[in-house]
Amino acid sequence: MARRLIITVCSRESGVVVLPVERGERPSRLDARAVARRLRAVAEQCGVADRVLVRDACAGGCSGPGPNVSVAIYPVTAPGERGDQVAVSWKTYVYTLATLDCLAQVIEENLDEPHGSRHTRPARSGPPSPRPAC
Repeated sequence: MARRLIITVCSRESGVVVLPVERGERPSRLDARAVARRLRAVAEQCGVADRVLVRDACAGGCSGPGPNVSVAIYPVTAPGERGDQVAVSWKTYVYTLATLDCLAQVIEENLDEPHGSRHTRPARSGPPSPRPAC
């Protein structure tokens, strides 16, 4: 089953997390707004922006420092069909975002099929990018 994600990040939460955006990069200090912005950029770079929506809303964990992220997982609807808002799964990164290998893992581990097939970045012409593949 193909998946689509709605990733929620609360921009009102204070605090920062220090982690690489993608594997192999240097860690960055990211507040909630930066987390949301960088998740959008990762989805775009990986060619999955049509299946990943990053929004600003309560992600839970308001009593402690953030940033906190929640992910709702939905099936992809067939062309011409109206998608429903009934999640088939969800995951939260409340107080645990800093434990990830990289921020891109939020998209990678939730957009991937449960059987382990990985989405890949579309092939590019020219020299390879120093960034790891999605």
